[in-house]
Amino acid sequence: MKLKNLLFVFVLGIVALIGTACNSDSSKASEEEEEDSASTELDGKVVIDGSGTVYPLMAKLAEEYMVHEQENVSVEVSRAGTSAGFKKFLVENGTDFNNASREIKDEEADIATDLNIETKELKVALDGLTFVVHPDNDWASELTEEQIIRIFKEDGGITKWSDIDPDFPDEEIQTYGPNENHGTYEFFWENILEEADLKSTTNLQQEYSTLVNLISEDINGIAFFGYGYYESNQDALQAVSIDFGEGPVEPSLDTIAEDGDYAPFTRPVFTYLNVQLAKEKQQVLDFALFVANHINEFASETGFAPLPEEEVAEYVKFLEELK
Repeated sequence: MKLKNLLFVFVLGIVALIGTACNSDSSKASEEEEEDSASTELDGKVVIDGSGTVYPLMAKLAEEYMVHEQENVSVEVSRAGTSAGFKKFLVENGTDFNNASREIKDEEADIATDLNIETKELKVALDGLTFVVHPDNDWASELTEEQIIRIFKEDGGITKWSDIDPDFPDEEIQTYGPNENHGTYEFFWENILEEADLKSTTNLQQEYSTLVNLISEDINGIAFFGYGYYESNQDALQAVSIDFGEGPVEPSLDTIAEDGDYAPFTRPVFTYLNVQLAKEKQQVLDFALFVANHINEFASETGFAPLPEEEVAEYVKFLEELK
């Protein structure tokens, strides 16, 4: 065989060897990618309870997570109320998260310390405490902050609509709100009423859907709850615009902000994470990261104003460091 032909055969052999090596490396890389993909497929449960106000947002996030991220993980979201939820959260083998429409109380934090439960507060959105009346109520669509307080205070001196304005109906006002299990009640009582006695005749309910129904049937009623429950029931309710001193402000996603026009009735809402359970159960940490990364995406869909992006970035960083 001529030298030229020998060289050609030699080159072909080298090319074949390189091709075999590349195919081997490619196959190995593909197998590694498949293994990595398989390792991110999680199962198990994530258990969440607490605030009825935060419930629609967390339920939406849970649905999105189970459908698009981890179909083998069951995220169970309940709504016992903030205070009732903390009782389920701050026990051995408690819930993974507790949604809250107020900050954790000192006595609750003390229980966590006694039980060696490390908690992490994650602000999830901004909510506006909203006052609603019957859609046919054509006299109380605008009220001042002071009038709202006097309507709900036991010694506020307002029992009839005509006590506010002689041109208003001479009818008894029926007040409604969420019961003491809810952080919304506590926020209202502590921050708006400044711990004054709530009117003893106030009809307090566990379920927000019940409050919506009651107001939709009572032309002389007025109730308070989170903005999201008003937004999703605008056909049955009318929101009261509040005058904080510079003219009436309608609650909306544009006015609900800590420095916005509706600021006096704006509050942050939270979820609290059991850090130890997040370290022990991969699906809990994975869901927490999903919440942090997508919270602003779904906040407005469920009646909440979004958080500043820098706050969200801080939560993501904290959770990433738990891995």
